[in-house]
Amino acid sequence: MDYTMLNWGLMILAFAVMIGIGALSSRKVSDSDEGGFLLAGRSLGPFVGASTIVATGFSGWGFMGSPGVAYEYGAIEVLGNFFFAPAMMIAVLFFANSMRKRALTMGSNTIPEYIAQIHGGGEGGRLLQGVAGFITIVLLMVFLVSQIKAVGMLGASWLGIDMTTSAWLMISIIIIYTMWGGLAAVAWTDTVMVCGMVLGALVITGQMFFSVDVGDWAARLDAINPSLLNPETAAPYGESKVSVFYVLPYAFLFAAVLPYMAVRFLAFRAEVRMYRVGVYVAVMGGLLSLIPIVGLYMRAYGPALAEADQAMPMYLQTFMHPAVQGVITLFIIFAMKSTANSMLHTVASATSHDLRLALFKGAQHDSPQALAINRLAVVVLGLLGLLMMMYAPPFMLSWLGILGSGTLLAAMIGPVFISTFWQGNVAGALTAMLVGFCTSAGLLTLTDLGWVEGPLIGCLASSACYVAVSLLTRGPVGRGPSAQRA
Repeated sequence: MDYTMLNWGLMILAFAVMIGIGALSSRKVSDSDEGGFLLAGRSLGPFVGASTIVATGFSGWGFMGSPGVAYEYGAIEVLGNFFFAPAMMIAVLFFANSMRKRALTMGSNTIPEYIAQIHGGGEGGRLLQGVAGFITIVLLMVFLVSQIKAVGMLGASWLGIDMTTSAWLMISIIIIYTMWGGLAAVAWTDTVMVCGMVLGALVITGQMFFSVDVGDWAARLDAINPSLLNPETAAPYGESKVSVFYVLPYAFLFAAVLPYMAVRFLAFRAEVRMYRVGVYVAVMGGLLSLIPIVGLYMRAYGPALAEADQAMPMYLQTFMHPAVQGVITLFIIFAMKSTANSMLHTVASATSHDLRLALFKGAQHDSPQALAINRLAVVVLGLLGLLMMMYAPPFMLSWLGILGSGTLLAAMIGPVFISTFWQGNVAGALTAMLVGFCTSAGLLTLTDLGWVEGPLIGCLASSACYVAVSLLTRGPVGRGPSAQRA
């Protein structure tokens, strides 16, 4: 049978659901309320909030990138990927509530605005908001390119069309519902998507472990290359075996600091108990951590691949019934869309809200004009990301994701995370962002350091500069915003 028509039918049904959710979510966005667009009116409950956190964290890199890394480097990627679930749970349990309360008190609608307000506002705050917004736009556009490429590659093989057409189709739907419903649409579509992602992970894991003998599987991998199961290094995370354990602090900061992740903490309802969110995050994240095993399965039993990133598409094509393959491919497209829509919403917010307020002192909040600018930014930046993908040189999906997210993490750790425990000033925050940006980007592009080592060194440099420069410039010191007010 030709299952292409089934795949098209599944896609049209899924797209209709996504757009319908966008339309329903638009009720959270009034004509004069930017907070509805930017933060879903602070209305997220525990399950929806946990779902959008997990869906955004385990995404295109989880379903496409990490199997490719496991295919190339072996079981070290399975361990590295597993650290994300506990790290995200820790971030929710021990950081999210504090950040949420402070943001609610100050009225922060974005992470760059949170940085500006926590460092005193005024002209210095506007400078910080503008710089943080600009860095967010540059680095998340890099990450967005990898997500668009991933969803375009998978959609092309699924629907029987070329990759460019597939990418156009996928990003267009994301633009429509994100533009319509803002973060509420992103969160609710993520909730639908993560349910499909978890179901897909269970089906894939069941097929792999029930179809072969685990002893034979291990023997095949050992015959191909003993380091696949017994790694001599932690490559691509670093030369030392212990380098893979750096993924745990990296993943914690990934969830707590990155603007497209941390903004969800600001969007929870005031009465939500974070321990409930943490439980949902742990369960869903733990199940999705099984996905990289696909790379090891393909290395042992699949055909030779020209590109490691083809591990998941070729696995589905080789080992799944076409009808099941179509449904699971839809779930994986969900995974990639869940991060793409989050990044698109964040870069659009940084452009239409943060840069606008930073550049124009008299810019209006909560006006019909502001909401129109928010929505226009979603369209323009979504199309820009698509064009960047079309002309980007070849790259490995996971590496480009680390370049964007890891460098942004290094830039933001001081003014977002360290400021929770020790309050610096504008000069310290500005220096920290620039030093973190340059250090992480330089180490990732100009050296052979591991993928998480560069960003973590950037985090250390950024944090040290945040404290040192704040002290040297006689900025306010102490614990939290109360010290700054004093």
